[in-house]
Amino acid sequence: FQVMVSKTTVTLTCLKSSCTITHNEKVTPDCTRVIENYKSSQDDGEYQCQSSKDTFTLYLKAKVCESCVELDPLTVAGIIIADLLITLGVVVLAYYFSKNRKGRGGGGSGGRAGGHPRGQKMVRPPPVPNPDYEPIRKGQREVYAGLDSRGF
Repeated sequence: FQVMVSKTTVTLTCLKSSCTITHNEKVTPDCTRVIENYKSSQDDGEYQCQSSKDTFTLYLKAKVCESCVELDPLTVAGIIIADLLITLGVVVLAYYFSKNRKGRGGGGSGGRAGGHPRGQKMVRPPPVPNPDYEPIRKGQREVYAGLDSRGF
């Protein structure tokens, strides 16, 4: 059997020569049966292809819809490739504009939040030291004198 479904039409083709297709005691004299407006309640079931030598049985249960759109593989591939190209273009544009925006300044305050002047970058001061860790100074070794030295 060869089964083709298109919207609400189901076409059954028996691939044997000189055959009949039977379903619910209805006999189709040629090897192709076209079922238009397929309804699962009355058209589901066993179909038999009978040739002079053999009998083949097919149980058919098809899903059909009126508002479906059929797409061939070339159209689907074209849609996917176009979507990828558009996405790639958006990524390139976003990268280009974000790269150029880093060096731009805007208003009278230099274009940055906080009003820092334009020009050379401001050098950040060192972080505030943690009071738990006191630095060793040349004349004040007694603070750390009680610690044992470990030999590594």
